[in-house]
Amino acid sequence: MTPLRAGTVCVADLERSRQAYERLIEYRTVETSRISETLAGAWAAPDAAGAACALLQPPSGADTYLRLVESPTVVGFKPLVSMGWTALEFCVRDVQAVATRLADSPFEIIGPPRRLDGLDSLCAMQVRGPDGEICYFTQIDDDPPGLSLPRAHSFVDRLFIHVVGASDLDATQQWAELHLDCTVAMARVEMAYTMLAQAFGKPLDTRFTISTLKRGDELFLQVDQMPPAAVPRPSRAGRLPPGIAMTTLSVPSLDAVADACIEPPARHDEMLYDGRRSAVLADPDGTLYELLEDA
Repeated sequence: MTPLRAGTVCVADLERSRQAYERLIEYRTVETSRISETLAGAWAAPDAAGAACALLQPPSGADTYLRLVESPTVVGFKPLVSMGWTALEFCVRDVQAVATRLADSPFEIIGPPRRLDGLDSLCAMQVRGPDGEICYFTQIDDDPPGLSLPRAHSFVDRLFIHVVGASDLDATQQWAELHLDCTVAMARVEMAYTMLAQAFGKPLDTRFTISTLKRGDELFLQVDQMPPAAVPRPSRAGRLPPGIAMTTLSVPSLDAVADACIEPPARHDEMLYDGRRSAVLADPDGTLYELLEDA
């Protein structure tokens, strides 16, 4: 089972974005709420208290969610060119069918379906969502050597990898191994990465360095080494970071990392938490990771 529990995206208009995900990728809303003061405090985002929020689930019923939080637009924020969460990756049955569905929609295809460099068993496309969030939709025909990847049981199924852009890949990788109960799957792989090349005005065959992390044999995190031109993510004080704001991961226990959390572990009533303890950590670039205790 993947440790990924949710990806959190800040949106300007919750109803617009929620309906787009429901209509176009067939996710379904399973909870609507307002962010509580205690939860906003745990995120170090006190001004998020009272914000409208929706929790969406794939039609397969997989226990991995997309959380949309209404938040003011941040002037100067552009996806892909700042450190932080870069993309959410969904597994799909037929990536070409997803591309056909998303044509002429609020989702802009920025990388049409193609086989991945060095991973011919995966066919993926890249999309910019209604609020600029980057989504990968990946058709998995076979497992890469030594790894286990999910197969989609619905048109668009669960999130299975989150992608983070780092100013120092090695430092972020080491931090993740220490705090997230994971190990390196592929270390410092160089690959053609057209999406980042386009974002930074580089030739499309420019190679970038990435690493991937796993728990057991389940791949769940990709760390991209950002080029020198990348910038810190602009944000509003007291709010979540814009775009993809945070990832939520399950861990066996919070005790080992409690001293590193922004606020002490606490319990919350929302569906995602189900009364379990959670807490938020920030990596070397300040990127937010919400950890949810299994017990």
